[in-house]
Amino acid sequence: MARIWDKYLTEDEQEWIAARKRPPFDLSERRMALIMVDVYRGGFGDKPEPLLESVKSWPWSCGENGWKALPRIVELLDTCRACDIPVVHITMRDPSDGLVGWIEARNRPSPSARVTTPVSDQMRRATRIIDEVAPKPGEPVIEKSAPSGFWGTPLIGHLQYLQVDTILVAGMTTAGCIRSTVTDAVSHRLRIVIPEECVFDRIEASHAMTLFDLHYRCADVMPTDQVLAAVRSHRQGASADEGA
Repeated sequence: MARIWDKYLTEDEQEWIAARKRPPFDLSERRMALIMVDVYRGGFGDKPEPLLESVKSWPWSCGENGWKALPRIVELLDTCRACDIPVVHITMRDPSDGLVGWIEARNRPSPSARVTTPVSDQMRRATRIIDEVAPKPGEPVIEKSAPSGFWGTPLIGHLQYLQVDTILVAGMTTAGCIRSTVTDAVSHRLRIVIPEECVFDRIEASHAMTLFDLHYRCADVMPTDQVLAAVRSHRQGASADEGA
């Protein structure tokens, strides 16, 4: 099966990968949750536009890549909801709250300098989850101040309460907040599944090679259709067990 990262690898590297034995992809005995990372307005803008055009109004935008991924993200979300899989939404905190987040800390000239950048209405809109995947009642929304959805948030406590051992991860950006969230999830001994078409970034090479790194180090990066089939089968199996 061809993978998105294949064209960036040498022949020797591909042979090494082929020789590796990976555990089989199987969600049948897993307790899952879907983690929606940063599916907010700032990553999309108000309409599909080329990256260089979109960033003029939305500096965090991924251009058209987010809009291309959105139908598969919606399909994944709808499927998980239909199969009673818990959903958690992660977004950046409203930058007007007075806290110093990782972006402000990175951009300030010195630790003692005050952050005085005014927060516009559009900046506040940027952190709002887009309507297409709006949280439903009972679905937690966690605001973060770092790339990882786990750092300084109650996410791991919530997952432990639900007895979740596997997370499905969707959203943006692959090389940024997705990578950070997945890396922290590994530290918490969670299994991670990334539906390939449900994550996106600004630069194809970075997106592809980050998926490669995650797949061969700590996660299962799988075609979305395969993940959806596994989720549906998991629910069907659960229903059969309940009726036995």
